[in-house]
Amino acid sequence: MNAVTESWPRIALIGGGQMARALIGGWVARGAPASSISVADPVASQRDWLAAAYPRVRLYADNDAAARNAEVWVLAVKPQLLGAAVRSLAPLAAQSRPLVLSIAAGIRAADIRRWLGGELGVVRAMPNRPALIGAGISALYADPAVDAAARALATRLIEAVGSVVWVGTEGHLDAVTAVSGSGPAYFFLLIELLETAAIAEGLVPAVARRLAIDTAAGAAALAQSSADEPVTLREQVTSKGGTTAAAMAVLEAADLRAIFARAVAAAARRSRELAAEFGRDVQD
Repeated sequence: MNAVTESWPRIALIGGGQMARALIGGWVARGAPASSISVADPVASQRDWLAAAYPRVRLYADNDAAARNAEVWVLAVKPQLLGAAVRSLAPLAAQSRPLVLSIAAGIRAADIRRWLGGELGVVRAMPNRPALIGAGISALYADPAVDAAARALATRLIEAVGSVVWVGTEGHLDAVTAVSGSGPAYFFLLIELLETAAIAEGLVPAVARRLAIDTAAGAAALAQSSADEPVTLREQVTSKGGTTAAAMAVLEAADLRAIFARAVAAAARRSRELAAEFGRDVQD
């Protein structure tokens, strides 16, 4: 891999969708020159949006053109499209030897490395949707070919859209996908259900929504700032014989814990299935 300096490297994004847009916004806000960022996307409307938002970002329809002079390649296409996109870049990868950072869900580092010719180190990142507002949590994994400097650079790039944790085993990214990748949907569902229940109890929709959203935000902020474990925080709210205890009894009777365990296990299983399905060799 080319040596990287403390200044911002030249970055190529393969794919210009929402997560790519979030990363660009985070990088630019932290001082990255927009002219050092290239984006490849075959969809003209995606390029038009980026051109309007970031006039100095370099935009291309062709992956090779965007990646040609970059020190970092960020793979930001859908898993089912990644194999074809990456294999087309293999000759260039052998010449430029970039840091490869994939945010494509599920696809294993070994498959990406094989598609690129077998020698480059790969970092995988699993961000989540709150990254769109700079409030994401991303888990990163680096294969053994990635050195400490490249790991530090990957951390710096992904921290632009939120906090970062590292996992030491690639298989753990399936659990990460099930917990934090899919997790915002679980909380959105809870907000939706709480809002609906509030309306059923007679509150007007605007008040019900405000109560549901702000309660979720406040609970998360309290959990983040407190040294107490979530179970302790829950017990502190649940007075014996009180209103919260009545609600919790219903949830426990419905076996909510087992339901959540099955849901997360299903998401992790699907992540492994997608890796097996889309990590196969692309047929010419």
